[in-house]
Amino acid sequence: MTLSQFRAMPGQGHLDRVKRIHGCLLKMRHATIKIRTDAPDCSAIPVKMHGWEHSCYADAEEEMPPDSPKLKGKSITVTSYFDASLHHDAIGGKAVTGVLHLFNQTPVDWFSKLQSAVETAAFGSEHVAARTCAEQIIDLCPTLHYLGAPINGRTMVFGDNESVINSAAIPHSKMHKRWVALSYHRVRWPVAAGIINVHHASSKDNAADTLSKHWDLPSVWEMMKPLLFWHENDDQKSHEEAKEVNKDKDVDKTASDGGAKVDVKTASRKNGDSNESQPHRGE
Repeated sequence: MTLSQFRAMPGQGHLDRVKRIHGCLLKMRHATIKIRTDAPDCSAIPVKMHGWEHSCYADAEEEMPPDSPKLKGKSITVTSYFDASLHHDAIGGKAVTGVLHLFNQTPVDWFSKLQSAVETAAFGSEHVAARTCAEQIIDLCPTLHYLGAPINGRTMVFGDNESVINSAAIPHSKMHKRWVALSYHRVRWPVAAGIINVHHASSKDNAADTLSKHWDLPSVWEMMKPLLFWHENDDQKSHEEAKEVNKDKDVDKTASDGGAKVDVKTASRKNGDSNESQPHRGE
């Protein structure tokens, strides 16, 4: 998912990608993480509680840090999203895991990385992403406890693969794919321990979709705005400055007859062309 894996022998295509990354950062230089301390409204999400007493996870429980301070202050609702993109790497065939964690409505941690093994089905790659998300949540919760921040109930985990969600949330669901056995049990254990609740969300509502796939800006703009823009006019400012950058940028075009490079911007100015305006757990 990163260009660092090609640093030993980079090519021209990698340089072009780096230029695109810098162009994206230039256009989005007004983007900031929006700090929102209000708890998300999850009242419309149905919560189905299942009994795990007669399963192999009957003794599962969250391990609380013994030396954590007394919990004080406003409680925090932890929300997490996970997603996977099968065969994202066209060279090695590996999938990409995307995970996003929010404290209340503020993004605090995100993860986007190639998976270590090649998966032959979306079920396997999504299970690996769900395992990564669950392990990170298990690590984040003690951090909040050591900071003295109370956690409001279980962590709400959302994924867009319904088969993975059902296999993790329902105690009597069977494991039909043996090669994902460890990921299968690793996700079900925190569900039985009362650490997380897994829910299905459509792809258009899954915020981790922006971390696992390549998107054009118009497709994910509405999903990014509530996460990255603090002021209401920041998104408009970014669009306006992006147009200015594109307008002032020199474009070199190879002439079809002689093969010479012609500065289109200079030529348009000489010809008088004026068309420049392009478009509380643990208490």
